[in-house]
Amino acid sequence: MNRDGRSRTRTYAAGALALLAFATACGDNGGGGSAAPAATKNASAAPQPSGGAAPAAAATTSGAAPAEGDAAAWAKWNLKPLAPAPAPPTDKPIKLERTGAVPVFSDVKTSDKVVFITLDDGAEKDPKFVEMLTDLKVPITMFLTKDIVKNDYGYFKPLQALGNHIQNHTVTHPVMSKLSADKQKSEICDDQAALTQQYGTAPLLFRPPFGDGANTPMLNTSVQQCGPRAIVLWRESMQIHDMQYQAADKKLKPGDIILAHFRGPKELKGATMTQMFGELLARIQEQGFSVARLDDYIQPPAS
Repeated sequence: MNRDGRSRTRTYAAGALALLAFATACGDNGGGGSAAPAATKNASAAPQPSGGAAPAAAATTSGAAPAEGDAAAWAKWNLKPLAPAPAPPTDKPIKLERTGAVPVFSDVKTSDKVVFITLDDGAEKDPKFVEMLTDLKVPITMFLTKDIVKNDYGYFKPLQALGNHIQNHTVTHPVMSKLSADKQKSEICDDQAALTQQYGTAPLLFRPPFGDGANTPMLNTSVQQCGPRAIVLWRESMQIHDMQYQAADKKLKPGDIILAHFRGPKELKGATMTQMFGELLARIQEQGFSVARLDDYIQPPAS
């Protein structure tokens, strides 16, 4: 992304990114210490990777066996391929209902040795990251913020075309617990409408900025009114070279959801988004995990 494009992104995201600086619950400060959100329904204690920094890899999607060219694709990014994820379970561990209170979860109950990568907001729009995911086929889930992505909705369409779903992350990235019920609803519903229009599919999941207010009845009601059917938090957050963990043993566990961000050199102390993502894959590989697609473990509501 050139400087002019980054400057435009900064303009749209100024308010949100100012909040990111103090966030200790969202991992939004690219290199800083950030705590993960409080324990939630379906959450399990998260364990940490062995602490080396060697580059490594991620998994292919939905249990597909690696193709012959995969090793070359990974080598292009100075990575080694991870083992592919197992086939998605027929009986989905998370089953969503069409009505009623929405569940809050930060991990998925599974014995599969897989983790799930989520990327938030959309501030950095690096073409090399699209190239990287096109080469590696690592599944991600994107939680996008309208005011941060509206200057270039098109950037995320090639990532969506790879099978990566786009989910709701509010319009302006506010601290949700500081808003009235009406303002909460506006933040969620307006993002829902914009993302549905732009990407052709209504987001099924919602992530509150910083994880704030996730377990409050008012936010749960606001989410219900706008369409998403679950609130998704995380067990680990990726910084620049390593992850931060909620659990004291600092190890990944099967089914953990990992938070990362669309971030560039300004937020990552000179590192690019592809370098940060490569480090994330390395940390996952060090503990012997594959990367699976979050949607493959979720049963949408019956129509």
